[in-house]
Amino acid sequence: MPKGKPWTRAQEKKLQGLVKARVSLEGIARELGMTVDAVSHKMRRLGLEEVGKDDLHLPSSSDLPKDLFTVEQVLLFLARAVKSLEQPGLEKGEVLRLRSLVQACRVYQDKFAEYVNYRRIESDLVELRKEVAALRARAEHAAG
Repeated sequence: MPKGKPWTRAQEKKLQGLVKARVSLEGIARELGMTVDAVSHKMRRLGLEEVGKDDLHLPSSSDLPKDLFTVEQVLLFLARAVKSLEQPGLEKGEVLRLRSLVQACRVYQDKFAEYVNYRRIESDLVELRKEVAALRARAEHAAG
């Protein structure tokens, strides 16, 4: 099996940070500009665990702001654009418009994943603050 370029220390640190932030394997590969296999192999060598599907806490559609498209809506836009691109004889302007739509869907997917991650972090922070308040109350009660 041919080897790729060696990982830099900066890439390894970025990988560790993304894993710690619970970014998916696919998201990490995209962020680092590497294949999923390369990232997975490096994670195993560094002893890092991949985020499992059960570890992700996604907001339900009702939790999303009304202005955001759902993942299903974006996938539908993407499917329609790809299907339209299959039609022969499209004008150059229409091809460019459809390609722009495909690219926009990819960017939206990445930004949506970031948003979900921020929401999870925010939720975790709220829970941690509650735990700290409870521990402080117990400490004050024990000291008083």
